[in-house]
Amino acid sequence: MPSDRLDHALLDHVESPAPGQGRLAPRARYRSDAMSLDLDGRWRFRLAPSARELTPGFEAPDHDDTRWEWMDVPSSWQMRDIAGSPRFGTPAYTNLTYPFPVDPPRVPDANPTGEYRREFTLPEGWPDSGRSVLRFEGVDSAFAVHLNGVPLGNGKGSRLPTEFDATQALRPGRNVLAVRVHQWSAGSYLEDQDMWWLSGIFRSVALLHRPLDGVADVFVHTGYDPRTGEGTLRVEADAVGRITVAELGLDLAIGEEGRAPADPWTAEAPRLYEAELTTAGERVHLRVGFRTVTVEDGLLRVNGTPILLRGVNRHEWDPDTGRTLSPGTMRRDIELMKRHNINAVRTSHYPPDGRFLDLCDELGLWVIDECDLETHGFHLTGWRNNPSAEPSWRDAYLDRMSRMVERDKNHASVIMWSLGNEAGTGDNLRAMADWAHDRDPGRPVHYEGDWDCGYVDVYSRMYADHEETERIGRGTEDPTKAPELDAHRRGIPFILCEYAHAMGNGPGGLSEYQRLFERYPRLQGGFVWEWIDHGIRRRTPDGREFFAYGGDFGEVVHDGNFVADGLVFPDRTPSPGLAEYKKVIEPLTIGVDARSRALVVRNGLDFADTGHLRLHWRVEDEGILRAEGELPLPAVLPGDSATVAWSEELREAAGADADGERWLTVSAVLAKDEAWAPAGHEVAWVQERLATAESESDAESNSGAASAYDAVPEPAAEPATARGALPRLDGARIALGDGVFDAYTGRLAAIGTLPVDGPRLDLWRAPTDNDLRGFGGSVAAEWRGAGLDRLEHKVLSVDTDDEGLTVTTRVAAAGSDAAMSAVYRWTAPAGRPGPLRLTLDVRPVGTWDVPLPRLGLRAAVPAGLDTVTWFGAGPGEAYPDTRTAARVGRFTSAVDGLQTPYLFPQENGSRADVRWARLTDRTGATGVRVSGPERFSFTARRWTSEDLDAAAHPTDLVPRDAIHLNLDAAQHGIGSASCGPGVLPEYRLNAEPATFVVEFEVESAAEGR
Repeated sequence: MPSDRLDHALLDHVESPAPGQGRLAPRARYRSDAMSLDLDGRWRFRLAPSARELTPGFEAPDHDDTRWEWMDVPSSWQMRDIAGSPRFGTPAYTNLTYPFPVDPPRVPDANPTGEYRREFTLPEGWPDSGRSVLRFEGVDSAFAVHLNGVPLGNGKGSRLPTEFDATQALRPGRNVLAVRVHQWSAGSYLEDQDMWWLSGIFRSVALLHRPLDGVADVFVHTGYDPRTGEGTLRVEADAVGRITVAELGLDLAIGEEGRAPADPWTAEAPRLYEAELTTAGERVHLRVGFRTVTVEDGLLRVNGTPILLRGVNRHEWDPDTGRTLSPGTMRRDIELMKRHNINAVRTSHYPPDGRFLDLCDELGLWVIDECDLETHGFHLTGWRNNPSAEPSWRDAYLDRMSRMVERDKNHASVIMWSLGNEAGTGDNLRAMADWAHDRDPGRPVHYEGDWDCGYVDVYSRMYADHEETERIGRGTEDPTKAPELDAHRRGIPFILCEYAHAMGNGPGGLSEYQRLFERYPRLQGGFVWEWIDHGIRRRTPDGREFFAYGGDFGEVVHDGNFVADGLVFPDRTPSPGLAEYKKVIEPLTIGVDARSRALVVRNGLDFADTGHLRLHWRVEDEGILRAEGELPLPAVLPGDSATVAWSEELREAAGADADGERWLTVSAVLAKDEAWAPAGHEVAWVQERLATAESESDAESNSGAASAYDAVPEPAAEPATARGALPRLDGARIALGDGVFDAYTGRLAAIGTLPVDGPRLDLWRAPTDNDLRGFGGSVAAEWRGAGLDRLEHKVLSVDTDDEGLTVTTRVAAAGSDAAMSAVYRWTAPAGRPGPLRLTLDVRPVGTWDVPLPRLGLRAAVPAGLDTVTWFGAGPGEAYPDTRTAARVGRFTSAVDGLQTPYLFPQENGSRADVRWARLTDRTGATGVRVSGPERFSFTARRWTSEDLDAAAHPTDLVPRDAIHLNLDAAQHGIGSASCGPGVLPEYRLNAEPATFVVEFEVESAAEGR
């Protein structure tokens, strides 16, 4: 039965800043031939609502736990049955606000506490000699351990390993392990890391035998000299033994340094050598990568070469299991990263599962390993009592730093240590940096929170806008607050440890950042925030799946969907933002010189030549393949360029008679299978429109850098043809060509027999996350303030004449005298079937001091027209500042497939640079074709922008009985204002006069090209 008394002595460790008691010294993680016992699996579990309701004697071996629940270890108890009805509390999400009163080091009395019990029997042959160690890879938050009733110790530091000496408590037969885990502790003040608050034994547990004459710890020191091609190796260990690398012929005593010709380890070519450390009692297996990391001449260098970080921040997340990840999920993360040209990871904001770093070594990623530290919530109290500046917390800070460094010091992929994130300033951080520099001089130290950079080796910032980033690149940034530190900061490299906040639709402005990184050597890249949306998979009562975010579990304090800000969705489906990032950071630049019939290929890799790639080309007319083939790609060295002449086959294909726009696409693809992607995987691409006899001056490039929205289209001239069809009045209807219009409103009602809810001016979009938030305010709030979400359309006149039908309207919001004059001029060809042409003239009236969300037309067609084929940019969505990855082609999709299922519904799915689009039913029967003399963007949905605006989750969107179309001349950019800079000036959609021309025609699928 639960106790009604609180044993304060038992719980003193929970509210103590001290990191723990009874723990063994931290050490490296490695594989050896010593015996071990995996203790993962089903444990008995009971959740006590508070520390006043603990189970007396739960640690006793004979305690009756048969009525307790079962709990998987590793797991977080809040994630149990999370898809339906959670049984042990629920997750809670906050960004920086502590979900308890800020009263360090105290925590609430209402402190849920998980009690775990596990029986095990030692395997046959477990040695009597040596020492037995219980190792916990990660427990959130504070925990105390008993073995067979004997207290072993307690600890904090949730995402770090803790070991206890179990030798004396261990029995040869049945053993009972009892662990008490507290949701809140003093350590919680150091773990405010913009993520779900979860609790439990969420990483693996094992019993390890440590042999006599074995290895207590090992530190592998390597280096690489690019001038001689030699690697150096020295291994420290508190043992007597030898280290051998058979492949290199190295056989060294512990502590002895050896040299041998070797291939270096880099993220581009992650060469690892198998090594073995042998003592009298143990064999330890190591994987050694030879590389040297330095900051020289103001640049971060690996093996003497400056590197460019194309990085991403990565939280550990799974939509079903929280921060408990399988090795397969970790590998899938890295494969996805590598396939999208990402070369670096910042382990935000804690050390990851050690197996993830094994995979980074193997597959190749630069890693900034970040300590399990963030005190961001003290920002809301003016940083009063921030542990970073309190001496009583010094041991906890140093403990967390040492446990990370000692565990991960032998990983070749780890090139930098990070002190933590958003923990303010204070001497405890300096102490961490000093300790790391002393323990491991071979790696630089990072911390973003102190901009004066007095104790770090790189200048790091988050969300600096493009202008400030360029000033830093030029060395003209503002000086440090402490003048004596200014020269130091100007002499070290700069990285954006967080930028381009990938929340919802976006991020915009990636290309502009990348151009700065490539222009200024001091700017050595950055890390997009972040890798994955932390959505939790749930189901509605009728079984439909959705992903929950902050507030969906009734949290009193939460930060909503701010936890959904990743480049992949919770199920690891890539978002459009990831496709955009891949294109922006592609390491190969391909230029097409159509006049000289050649390609110019520049290698942007830091170490590898292009021997692992081959070139594939395609020639398409109006999106239809005409010819394809391959071109030889020489082994271009890093930073160099080469010219590749077109093959005769490509010359012939380019010069043949064209049937519509002719485009050449050249792709650089993997020449053979790699560990992270198969042969044929596309790494980089370029498109060029080829001039033909009909359009000699119309060739253009689509490398992805140009925007389709550089300006609102200029008025298009009417075609010089015979007089068009005359309008005919028929009661309440006006007929013009194939069009039927309402005589009173001038709205299009049908094209032939196809019902149409006629197009009218549309200025509204369902705000994106970047529209809704911003350091300088919300542009969506400005839009709503101007009434753009509630516009009224006043018909001023409906006129017919020999030219066609003209409808004059005034569009404005209640309470405002600012308006848009919208004049619709409809024409149709006379005496023959043909498209209805709409020329929309828009003129702002009054003062418009806010940008427009969009400028275009809204229409609706029957719900059966649910298949779309278009010629334009695709295949994914694209907006003015997120369209680098869109390529010109002919694409087909179901309407449902055009939607991007952002966790929080918002504007999505726009296809850019469209020449024509055709909507038909799934059989390809008669549908409607939309085209125009100018390119436009379109979206097609089963719901309206207002439906998107009102929805909290995609499951709130109920299909209507129509397909709702947006045909846009332009849209406002996307930006990254949800946490960073807003829309750049060149992508701002100002209210200015514009003319937009589109044509509508009913046709069968077979009639269109």
